Parts: sequence; C-alpha cells; structure tokens
Amino acid sequence: MDAPVFRVSLVEVRERDVRLRLPFRFGAATLTACPQAFVRVRIDFADGRSAQGASAELMVPKWFDKAPQKSNADNIADLRWALMAAADAYTACRDAQTAFGHFAAHGDALIAAGAGAGLNALTANYGAALIDRAILDALGHALGASFQAAVRANLPGIGAWLTPDLADFDIAGFLGGLSPSATIAARHTVGIVDPVTATDVVNRVGDGLPETLEEVIAAYGNRYFKLKLGGDPAADIARLARITRVLDRLARYAVTLDGNEQYADATAVAEFWRRLEATPSLARLAASTLYLEQPLPRASALDVDVSDLARVKPLLIDESDATLGAFPAARARGYQGVSSKSCKGVYKSLLNAARCARWNAQYGANRYFLSAEDLTMQAGLAVQQDLALVATLGLAHVERNGHHYVNGFAGAGADGAEQQRFLVAHPPLYVASHGSVRLKVGEGQIDVSSLDRAGFASGAGPDWDALRAVEVPAPRRAPNSPPDAVVGPR
Repeated sequence: MDAPVFRVSLVEVRERDVRLRLPFRFGAATLTACPQAFVRVRIDFADGRSAQGASAELMVPKWFDKAPQKSNADNIADLRWALMAAADAYTACRDAQTAFGHFAAHGDALIAAGAGAGLNALTANYGAALIDRAILDALGHALGASFQAAVRANLPGIGAWLTPDLADFDIAGFLGGLSPSATIAARHTVGIVDPVTATDVVNRVGDGLPETLEEVIAAYGNRYFKLKLGGDPAADIARLARITRVLDRLARYAVTLDGNEQYADATAVAEFWRRLEATPSLARLAASTLYLEQPLPRASALDVDVSDLARVKPLLIDESDATLGAFPAARARGYQGVSSKSCKGVYKSLLNAARCARWNAQYGANRYFLSAEDLTMQAGLAVQQDLALVATLGLAHVERNGHHYVNGFAGAGADGAEQQRFLVAHPPLYVASHGSVRLKVGEGQIDVSSLDRAGFASGAGPDWDALRAVEVPAPRRAPNSPPDAVVGPR
C-alpha cells in the first residue's frame, strides 16, 4: 500500500498541570511541577474521509533550554510558542502530503522561525514533535493500523530526502525488518537529590509508594538504572559509592550514567572516569556501565574529539541531538550513541535507527546504537506513545521515571472516569493502586502488548473539555534584532 496523502485541517492545543510527589533534579534544575501539553488533530483525505488523533507531553523547563538568563516560566512560554507556531504551520499548508511529508515541509522552517524568536532548535521542534505523533495516531485510526504495523509498512512515507547520508539506503526494507518487543525493561532514574536508603529521608511523603532506591527495587524489581551526575568528580564518585552499596546486593544489574551537560570539558569527564575505575568499591559499577550520556555542554560537545574516552566507554548524545544532522556530526567526533525521545520527534528516532543499522553493517559489529530515554513521561498518551516507539525499535530497556515522581493519572489531574478509560483499554500496562491508575512495572518489566492497536498506541483519551486552552503567545523578537523583525503564531 502506498503511503496515503491528506491535509491537516485542525490542530487543537490544550494543557493541564502535573505535580510531582517527589522533587526530581537533573543537571542544575529541580522539578516539582509543570504543565502537560495535549494536541488533537484532524486529517482530511481527498475522498471525504477524516480522522482524529492525539498526543501529549510535559513542558519540562531547563532541559530543552538551559540558558541561565531564562526562568522556568520563560522555558514553558517558549514551548507554548513552539506548539502554537507548529499548529499554525501545519494547518496553513493546503497541500495533501504523506505524514512524513508534513513533517518534512515544516521542520526546517519552524527551527528558523524559532531562532528568530530566540528559541533553540530543541525547543522550536517541540510543537512539530507532538503534532507528528497526533497525525500518526489519526492515520492509524483511519487505516485500522497500529503504529508498529504502519511503520513496518512505511505508511507514513518516510524517505531520505532530509538525510542525504541515507540516500542510497533501503529505508523501507529497514523499517519492514524491525522486530517489535512485547515487553521492555524499565530503567529507573536516580536523580541527584533522590534518597538512596531510608536514612536519607528527612520528610517522608507517606503515600505508601516507594521513596528511596532501596524501596523502588523492592516494589518494582528494577535491574536497569540511570544515575544522574552533577559535574563534580569527587561528589559524583562519593554519591555513586553510596548507590553502589545498594545495587551490589543484586545478582545482576546494568547502569547508564547521565552527565546532563554538567562536565565542563572532556578532560574533566576523563578524570571522573579515571577516579571511578580507581575506586575498588566501584569496580562492579564500572563494569556494569553501558554508556555515558551527554556529559559535555551542548554548545561545545560536538566541537571536541572524544574518541579516546569513547574507546573506554561508549558516549551518547542527548541534548546535542537538536537536528537531523546531529548524530552523523557526533559520530565524526567519536560518539557512538544517540537518545530516542518522543519530544525530539518520532521520525528522528526512526532515521537514527536506520543510520545505526547502516553504520553497523559497514563496521561489521554493533558499535552504534539508540538508547530509549525519558522526560518524565506521564500515564496516558505520552507514556503509551513513547513505549510504542521504543517497542517498535526493538530496544531492550527504557528510562522510565514518570511513575515514580508522579502518582499516575491522579498526580496529572485526571478524574476517575479518564483513569478508568485508560485502565480498561490497557489492562496489562496499568494498575489501580494508591489512589490512582498507574503504570504497572513488575519484575522490572513493562508489558506493552496492548499498545499494538489501531492508532498510535492510544485507545483512550483525556476529557478535552476539562483541559484548559493554551494562551496564544505574543510575537517574539530575538535578541539584538531590529524592531520590525518579529515572528510568532497568528
């Protein structure tokens, strides 16, 4: 079947607040609450048929843009601007195109418009990432195809015209050969301020859910962990030593180390790793570390060669992965991995997976890889679509922390009726406990089998009338631009 073409006739953007039960610190930021965005689209076919689809994502401050002069409120306002700018662009296009064609038509223009409004590329791409997911949901409903089936048949029409390095690669053949997973291991994140043992807890939340790393392992059975670093080698080594005393009780475990751009340069990263390897009590942790994630600031990460360090332990880019050309540029500097995050775009993940397949075939070994990362994905559309993407890519484990820092749908402000709709639609994925419908993690695994259904892993949705409208942002002016150089949603 050829990839269908259609117009995007409607994009609605709503939001509601999410409150964390525990503070989550990543890098220099500590998150306690933020809004969650919801997008709903309608697509129209030439034969008169139409279909609706939806998506959702937190508007997390201090990840997309860590500029110190911008406040949390500034970051969230920027993400709202990106959403509304993308909504205008997609609905203004009168041409019928494939799903991938709509993405291709607007991606570069939205990044350029965002730059004119003082937004970096990660932020500017946020709106398109959500709209593309909602479009894929609508397309799946129209065709009666799940996300996995649609991708494997290339019903979105994914091509290589945005990625010249894949021009002679059989993308359709690659997509058709994907082997989706039915279960995925949950990689638990240990934030900088997260308690490791009960002695670290000063004031308990007392809601019955796990609060310490010890309690998380007992409750969920995790065997994969993501450990946040703060950028100070001595402090990081001391904290890892405390964490390791808990992890080393397990028969087996694996970890990833996330620098969150906190190390100033490659020399500092090398010093950190030298100290880690030289600490006898951390020998098992060092051997169990899969890779180091984005230790260097995005502004300089791709300016220095990290090949020497990468020969000791693979390095992965995350925040530096702002454009479709970032991964090849990182590879040239010695990086071997790139993160898959729904907030950065489904198509970027699929195209980067194709690159890994091609490069590994050329290299003769599985040297290059995608990792599945999280941005505190919330119960509902957000976590379902991200898990469906990870499952389709066939990845073995995914960073999953939203269910720990937020008490499921209740923490996200969803009423009982919405919670029950999702529980009924996805009984293997959710469990009703502790006053909320929550993501179900058992023996460290997540059952994603219910997500292989028509649409993009949806099956239920929020009460749209209960969500608040997003205020249309005012036109924006980039720093030092002339007075008439303003851009913004209509």
